[in-house]
Amino acid sequence: MTLLADLLSSVFERRYRRDPSRPADSRPVQELVEALMGTAGETSGHALAQDILTGFGALDDTAKLDFFRHVARAMNIDPETVRSTLDAYERDPSKATYRAFATAAEPRRQELIRRLNSLPGATGGLVRMRADLLRLGRGDPELEAFDLDFRHLFASWFNRGFLVLRPISWESPAHILEKIIAYEAVHAIDSWDDLRRRLEPKDRRCFAFFHPSMPDEPLIFVEVALTRGIPGSVQGLLAEDRKAIASHEADTAVFYSISNCQAGLASVSFGNSLIKQVAADLSANLPSLKTFVTLSPIPRLNTWLTDQGLEPKADQMPALAAHYLLNAKASDGAPFDPVARFHLGNGAIVHALHANADISDKGRKQSGGVMVNYLYDLKKIGQNHEKFATAKTVAATAAVKSLAAGADLSKPQER
Repeated sequence: MTLLADLLSSVFERRYRRDPSRPADSRPVQELVEALMGTAGETSGHALAQDILTGFGALDDTAKLDFFRHVARAMNIDPETVRSTLDAYERDPSKATYRAFATAAEPRRQELIRRLNSLPGATGGLVRMRADLLRLGRGDPELEAFDLDFRHLFASWFNRGFLVLRPISWESPAHILEKIIAYEAVHAIDSWDDLRRRLEPKDRRCFAFFHPSMPDEPLIFVEVALTRGIPGSVQGLLAEDRKAIASHEADTAVFYSISNCQAGLASVSFGNSLIKQVAADLSANLPSLKTFVTLSPIPRLNTWLTDQGLEPKADQMPALAAHYLLNAKASDGAPFDPVARFHLGNGAIVHALHANADISDKGRKQSGGVMVNYLYDLKKIGQNHEKFATAKTVAATAAVKSLAAGADLSKPQER
């Protein structure tokens, strides 16, 4: 991750490099925040925002935590004012009373974030600031409440309408390719040659969402293999000696890796839009493609098996994986598995299970090497999404349901 850290540091230094003709404001960051909230001038506001972002970036974790706690408390709502303005609105609903209530109900820290973002190029810095808040504020009720302000604003700023889909190829700028290597979270890219094998052949594609305010930072990307038939092994899909096919010979598009790139955009969802748009674009450009599937990991399968006291043999794993995906639930009634929640929520169905599909150390540790295909039927994803959203219905093929029904759930002492 040193490469990624160096990249982010370089970007931060370029973006917030202080005008050498303007002396740095040496006041503590907390004082600069209060000054920013009290200024009405655009030029002075930009200068203060620049000093705050630069100053924050130089803080150690202890100082960052102090900063977050100061903002969370000093710029929180006043419950009494919220109650009194709501009472006034209930007695006399009007533009004035509604405005008073809305102003009281919005923490001043939201306006702080907006004012910081008025500095050109500041959005990326705020995304990194939220990443620090998520990392340092976990378990702290005040800071987790503060994070909701970031999340509320980011949901608007990173709305699908603002995102730009760009293909990533071997000819893409080197600084973008370096970030693809660094951000790959599913199947590690071990070298530039490995990256080249994923991007250069005619039967490989990669697409990423970018935001206009962060043009050099991919937000999320998906790697796609064009194949004949549905694959059941990621090692086979990525083999060095595999024989590439012409894109027009492929009948299947396989989404084999989807990676979120920005920790500061956690819970801001645009992965569903990415897959659907890529599938639609590929379908329009390559009429030979008839099937759109994933080859996905099952990251919590072994954890769930351990929690259930199960110690299955290798040949029992596909059936148990099917049972797990269809029946293991989280407290909200959705599937326990996060990847399943993602794809089923997008309108996919559980299509097939494969033993020994990922024989890497990571694949064995997560799921005993079992992987799953989620099928995206472009004509039915809307219908499937609605059923999942309203009733948590897990759509699956008859073969997967039959496999799950035959799962051996007996514990070792019961056999």
